[in-house]
Amino acid sequence: MTIIDLLLTPLNYSFMVRGLSAAVLTGVVCAVVGVYVVVRGMAFFGDALAHSILPGVAVGYLITDGAREPLFWWGTGTAVLVSLAIGAVSKGARIKQDTAIGIIFAGMFALGIAIISTVKSYTVDLTHFLFGDVLGVSGNQLMLIGVFSFLIILLVIAFYKEFLVLTFDPTLAATLRIPMRVFEYLQLVLIALAIAVSFQAVGVALMVAMLVTPAAAAYLLTKRLPVMMILAAAFASISGVIGLYLSYYINVASGPAIVLVATLFFILAWSYTAIKKRLIMRENGLREGI
Repeated sequence: MTIIDLLLTPLNYSFMVRGLSAAVLTGVVCAVVGVYVVVRGMAFFGDALAHSILPGVAVGYLITDGAREPLFWWGTGTAVLVSLAIGAVSKGARIKQDTAIGIIFAGMFALGIAIISTVKSYTVDLTHFLFGDVLGVSGNQLMLIGVFSFLIILLVIAFYKEFLVLTFDPTLAATLRIPMRVFEYLQLVLIALAIAVSFQAVGVALMVAMLVTPAAAAYLLTKRLPVMMILAAAFASISGVIGLYLSYYINVASGPAIVLVATLFFILAWSYTAIKKRLIMRENGLREGI
């Protein structure tokens, strides 16, 4: 087979086309929102929120007798509620934010597994929930992913300046009388929506990788936020495409394949920056010697 045949053959299947579209959309959304997660050091929050939607999805699964399409709404509603709950607990209680996140994360994840375990075929269902099933995305689900992806990107663009100040200089945000609490909660909601949108692609267990890994790779290569978002989106979307092709040809699960490719991009970015740093240090050493 030629390279063109390798690229075009999977596209003969409609489920593969839908899967590729969903992988690109979710990759872009997770990467853009993930930049805020990486810059603000919120990786644990993203991980906790991803795992915390499991009970909502599990309840929706039981109520709808295993129907997949309504799970998007159950996951979205749960993600938004949990994100606001974590924000409220961490602000209002005398415990640190990571402690509040850990408590809610562990409790919600355990509840989700407990609910799913009541189903006879829970092993198969739990595998799909944890590791995703992007090739099972239907036309309606793809449309919902597209609409919510557009909404998230639109909000990021609309409030770019407010999020920029909030991310890098909260003191300046207070001086400019920017309602920080409002935008903090809005940012949490955007992370929640990104997780809900991407749930079908990589599942609960691997969600944090799509939020953090492409954004972290971009963070190593640039310090400009817009460039960082563009690079992260490129890494994530390309990871989605390559991961799905690997899944098709070597018969591995699509979610882990996508995450492994994204991890490879991070390793390459880290290696590049490490080599560049050593070259700069060596050049500076030579100049000092001269």
